[in-house]
Amino acid sequence: MSKILPVILSGGSGTRLWPASRSMYPKQLLPLTSDKTMLQETALRLDGLPGSFEDCFVVCNEAHRFLVAEQLRALGRSARIVLEPEGRNTAPAVALAAFLLAEADASTMLLVMPADHVIRDIHAFQTAVLTGLEAADRGDLVTFGVVPDRAETGYGYLKATPDGTSPVAVQAFVEKPDTATAERYLASGEYFWNSGMFLFSAASYLAALKEFAPDIHAACEKSIAARDDGADFIRPDAAAFAGCRSDSIDYAVMEKTTHAAMVPLNAGWSDVGSWSALHAVAEKDDSGNSVSGDAWLHNCTNSYVSAESRLVAAVGLDDIVIVETKDATLVANKSRSQDVKAIVDQLKAQNREETRLHRQVFRPWGSYDSLENMPGFQVKRLIVNPGAVLSLQKHARRAEHWVVVQGKARITKNDDVFDMGVNESAYIAIGDIHRIANPFDEPVHIIEVQCGDYLGEDDIVRLEDNYGREGTNT
Repeated sequence: MSKILPVILSGGSGTRLWPASRSMYPKQLLPLTSDKTMLQETALRLDGLPGSFEDCFVVCNEAHRFLVAEQLRALGRSARIVLEPEGRNTAPAVALAAFLLAEADASTMLLVMPADHVIRDIHAFQTAVLTGLEAADRGDLVTFGVVPDRAETGYGYLKATPDGTSPVAVQAFVEKPDTATAERYLASGEYFWNSGMFLFSAASYLAALKEFAPDIHAACEKSIAARDDGADFIRPDAAAFAGCRSDSIDYAVMEKTTHAAMVPLNAGWSDVGSWSALHAVAEKDDSGNSVSGDAWLHNCTNSYVSAESRLVAAVGLDDIVIVETKDATLVANKSRSQDVKAIVDQLKAQNREETRLHRQVFRPWGSYDSLENMPGFQVKRLIVNPGAVLSLQKHARRAEHWVVVQGKARITKNDDVFDMGVNESAYIAIGDIHRIANPFDEPVHIIEVQCGDYLGEDDIVRLEDNYGREGTNT
């Protein structure tokens, strides 16, 4: 059996799942359908598959790199994490991974999987992968067409004449249809939802890309050739990649090649592209409600209610979505949940931070939670993980007051290094060189009060950093 290596695409922002999903912490990094995140579920999807199987490649952006690495580490997985210099859609993202794999073995099979899909029947999915492997070995570019169970207008479709579960030629790729067209597709039995998952060898994909999108091929080849191979992350050359246009695998290659094959997939698939889609795959009570967190419902039906930080009560609702987070709450009719993107666009136009960050922001050393933010001061709770250390840094426009409320920290303040326990404090004046470290066995919780005329996260000069961020202010 050919060697299969999953290539997980983790570059999306999931705006239709706001306020849970945000650009700096998107849906694929959230535990939306189980106790594991969607990225973790994707990485585990091939466990038990017979044959030669290695750990994965993940293609993501710079802002998510530490979250991706930590989530895979929590699974005990090693991964090569490729950082896209800029988002350029799926064709260039997969090309970066294909060029890297081709350096070692161009016959390696890439199983391309977006990180934000749900697949309920793992056995059926693995069977479909094995079914497609023979066609991929012949040089075909295999995609997986989801057997539709309704006239869905939110997905693109593949046209193919099915032959049981065998791979068949793709006759056409079609865009999202209107309702009447979707009903006709469903009745015909010859149209399948376009899953956006693929199986092909590195050699086959790169050859097709060179034929049909030579500009993308050339830009990605140059970018990989000039890459920076760090200890933890692979950084393709940004200057070379900047010349690469944005395009999907479908448009760039699959719609043009004569070697596109499709394997039917009937495995409880969903791309979870909206709150209504998430409700459809979530566990429900006898009234059709999906409830998580501290939520109480009375005479409600067919609704999705998620409470993150406080009690949420609902009475007499039907087909409603309520999503509460620490700093934002969404209430929507389930049938209009696709329109959440319009709200996000409006908030972006106002430069609202709620589109980018949650109140709790994760960093490679732990996290911080903004408890209060007013003109002239800000209060945060820092959690520094055991063995972690913040960068050695200074600020030009703010001072900081630290109080340890749980655990123990080691503090650097200019030339002094000292430990602080519960109810002990330190004052960091403007311009002081400082650092928090936790060489101890338990997380340390610190209340930080910032005072100054500017409290933005970019008021920072990193002098040393264990995570490769020296000289940056992000």
